[in-house]
Amino acid sequence: MSSPDDIRALEARAFRAWPALETRSAQGWVQRFASGYTKRANSINALDPRNALTHEMKSVLEAPYRARGLPPIWRLTPLAPAGTDDRLANAGYRRIDESLVQRAILDDRFVLDPEVRIAPAPSDAWLAGFATLSPVAPAHRATMTRMLQSIEAPVGFARVEDQGEPIAFALGVVDGDHVGLFDVLVAPPARRRGLARRLTRSIGAWGREHGARFAYLQVVAANAAALPLYADLGFETVYSYAYRVP
Repeated sequence: MSSPDDIRALEARAFRAWPALETRSAQGWVQRFASGYTKRANSINALDPRNALTHEMKSVLEAPYRARGLPPIWRLTPLAPAGTDDRLANAGYRRIDESLVQRAILDDRFVLDPEVRIAPAPSDAWLAGFATLSPVAPAHRATMTRMLQSIEAPVGFARVEDQGEPIAFALGVVDGDHVGLFDVLVAPPARRRGLARRLTRSIGAWGREHGARFAYLQVVAANAAALPLYADLGFETVYSYAYRVP
């Protein structure tokens, strides 16, 4: 089991790599807001397991979401205080999307693929293709664009094209000696061609060129297609998390 400090450091990196439009901190909890686009960017997160979740604190933390017409989404990592999951379960909140945070050493398995293009900013075609495959609802596309364009460099927007049309996407963000890999997406007609592997290896190699020694990612625990690929590249689980939703 990783230490709370290691988990907290990875959490902070992931928050910076996938920035919310607004962030607040209160008594060891972080509230993230992004107009409803993605659970991750609109969730309540614990950073200090010592601060027990009381009924009063639960109401305070949820109030800004309810005021904005958003469901209060709790993202529970090992940093959540003991009893938090039970309290939310007893209040009728469903537990969904069990996920793993994994990390790998950037060794010689990570090489740049000549067909993977990595740009420091997202083109209109990248944004449109990414939004289509995610998929991102039309009402959230402006928020998505703002968030992606606000990520601090070094950031790499990766794509693979087929006859001039982008068919696969990924995002890499370097933060110190780590590069985060996010949202590897492949168009359905282009699947089973090894594109996810090529994107993952290329983002790792690109991150190494920018000073990273490790790669990390977040993957749903039930993703039977992705887990063997990541294991083959040396990724190992550091910790897990899940969401509780009303």
